[in-house]
Amino acid sequence: MFAIYKRELKSYLTNMIGCVFISVLLIIVGIFVTVMNLLYGYPLFEYSISNLTPFLFVLIPILTMRSVSEERHAKTDQLLYSLPVSVGNVVLAKYFAMITVFLIPTVIMAFYPLILSIFGNVPFASAYGALLGFMLLVSALISVGLFISSITESQVIAAVVSAGVLLGMYLMSVIAGIIPSSAFASLIGFAVVMVLIALIVWRMTKNATVAGIVCVAGLFLVGSIYLIDSTLFEGLFPRVLNWLSVFDRFDSFSEGLFDLTTIVYYLSISALFVFSTIQSVEKRRWS
Repeated sequence: MFAIYKRELKSYLTNMIGCVFISVLLIIVGIFVTVMNLLYGYPLFEYSISNLTPFLFVLIPILTMRSVSEERHAKTDQLLYSLPVSVGNVVLAKYFAMITVFLIPTVIMAFYPLILSIFGNVPFASAYGALLGFMLLVSALISVGLFISSITESQVIAAVVSAGVLLGMYLMSVIAGIIPSSAFASLIGFAVVMVLIALIVWRMTKNATVAGIVCVAGLFLVGSIYLIDSTLFEGLFPRVLNWLSVFDRFDSFSEGLFDLTTIVYYLSISALFVFSTIQSVEKRRWS
């Protein structure tokens, strides 16, 4: 596993992808720190961190698009499968390599509150708490991009789909505000989600029967609950979207709060999508 990790990390740091990701992230945060903290005199470093989130649905796909799709396109994934390591270790090595690339600018960013303290009082607890929350947010988004890269052979498709998915996550609370609060609207929303889950299962397994069973079972479950008590669905789908909003959960950190539930949520997302990537690659291995 460590050998694959070193290979992946070296590949990121010796080509344009890793360099572009690191440099662009540092340039953006540098601009916000200069304008907000130095020119306007805001002592809160977390304000600058919070302004980075809209750029993540562009930066993350750049980092993750080649993680697995390039191996599939070049047929070098078969070589990886022949190594005396499990698929899980291969996927984790790729994931941790991307996390390490992200940690490089993060370590540099950790010095910013210390530099700002030269010019005035800086609340270090909230500043570094926001930086921790940002690290967990990015780690979760990287796992999403990693999974999407595992279900396609094209880096371009992986990048476009990842950007679209992350943009949808970013606008989730806006979408929740548009959806009517009626029970029928929530029923339709959950039905669409079940269909999307079935499509993902089909893309991962290439098995229409399994995907069809998942779709029918999900729709049957949702429909049965609706018929039993439709009042349970009133405003339910918008509330679920707001609760699941990945980006909005970071607001607690940007406001100086240490939210343990958000930490658990981000770690759960990372674990879920890394596990899904392992299953996707395993299916590819034996197909």
